[in-house]
Amino acid sequence: MHVADYSLVAVYLALLLWLGLRSRLKRDGGSSEMIIGGRMLTLPAFVASLVSTWYGGILGVGEYSFSYGLSNWLVFGLPYYLAAALFAIFLARKARETELLTIPQRLGEVYNDRTALAGSVIVFFMTVPSAYILMLGVLGQFMFGWPVWIGILAGTVFSIVYVFTGGFKSIVRTDILQFGLMFIGFAILLALLVTEYGGFDFLREHLPATHLTWHGGNSGVYIAVWYVIALATLIEPAFYQRCYAARTPQVARRGIFISIGCWFLFDFMTTGCGLYARALLQELADPVGAFPALAQLVLPAGLLGLFALALLSTVMSTVDSYSFLAASTWGNDIIPRFRKVDDRRIVHHTRIGLLISAVLAVILALFFRSVVDIWHALGSIGTPALLVPLFTAFVGRRRLSGSLAFISIITSASVSLIWYLSQHFTDSGTYWLGLEPIFPGLLWSLLLFLIFSRRINSADLPVKH
Repeated sequence: MHVADYSLVAVYLALLLWLGLRSRLKRDGGSSEMIIGGRMLTLPAFVASLVSTWYGGILGVGEYSFSYGLSNWLVFGLPYYLAAALFAIFLARKARETELLTIPQRLGEVYNDRTALAGSVIVFFMTVPSAYILMLGVLGQFMFGWPVWIGILAGTVFSIVYVFTGGFKSIVRTDILQFGLMFIGFAILLALLVTEYGGFDFLREHLPATHLTWHGGNSGVYIAVWYVIALATLIEPAFYQRCYAARTPQVARRGIFISIGCWFLFDFMTTGCGLYARALLQELADPVGAFPALAQLVLPAGLLGLFALALLSTVMSTVDSYSFLAASTWGNDIIPRFRKVDDRRIVHHTRIGLLISAVLAVILALFFRSVVDIWHALGSIGTPALLVPLFTAFVGRRRLSGSLAFISIITSASVSLIWYLSQHFTDSGTYWLGLEPIFPGLLWSLLLFLIFSRRINSADLPVKH
């Protein structure tokens, strides 16, 4: 990178801090202002924040599209659009109308305190942003030549320092900047590639034939698995937080549908760049670096720095949001389950939770050293635990009792955890029966619901706040 590129990065980091630190909590502001910004999120801010937050795995997208081509859209695109649409149709309005702050509050309202605490622990570990902090370390290594651990530490500090003072409002302000940089950086790279090398004819001539098929060389079963994994969207804390923060239920629902269109456009650009990376970098040793390597190959000074900002923005917007989600779960849902805490002290404990989640994320990132491993481990255990109890807490008239909902969360997570660990007890290093751990836990949770749930009357429904 040229000095002009480094200068752009320096300006970006300074602007990020300026925007984030400008948002300070009011002296009389309590947990609502800290965690959801006082429910004042407008439609444009809702879209910018949700789109940028939910697309943090940019290096994984580059790796997959480099390796398997167009099927990236069927694996990391379409299943998540469908799941997000289900969230918009069934959950967005209902979540906003509850006027709660967090997912565990709904579990406590519908079930009991034990269920809320169990859900809090699951949500906390699912939102600790270790995978995305690891990506920042990898980006620091690719772009600046830093050791991975320096990139991890520097990226963590720059991603959360302003959240400590401004909470959710700081996140939204910075997300708007990062949303714009994401799209600008990839639009410039794709436009230059098409202009310099040509369009579809160039790709067809230089890509393996499977890269332009719907499956990319993978089996239909493998691709179908991702449609089950994408159901984790229905328990996605970032979705709930933004719905809770929206000005109206209409903003929440419309915002998700508009966001789906934005993700579709961004996936078009990232998948296209991944195809060009494979066509131009046949000998690339590590596909996870496809996007940085492609940018270094074709972009001149200045534009290379702008694309570096696109990558950094995509990841950092997710790091700050997920660090804060873990922090709010700690301050608003875990600590108050053990002792009485007034509204102002929740803000204090949320800030402590921000530090705890950051330290834990750094430790996990240094331990795992694989983004996919982190996603796989946390998602495989958390999704089966929460999907059925949380979805049915908003939708339908059949519910588990409080004690059975608690048992469902604990046992479903345990089944998936044991299944996940089974790879270490088999000679082949595979899971029992060849099943991914998400499926046994999810099946167990569904069976408990089908056998023990009961129909509730209108009088038993939680009263809206």
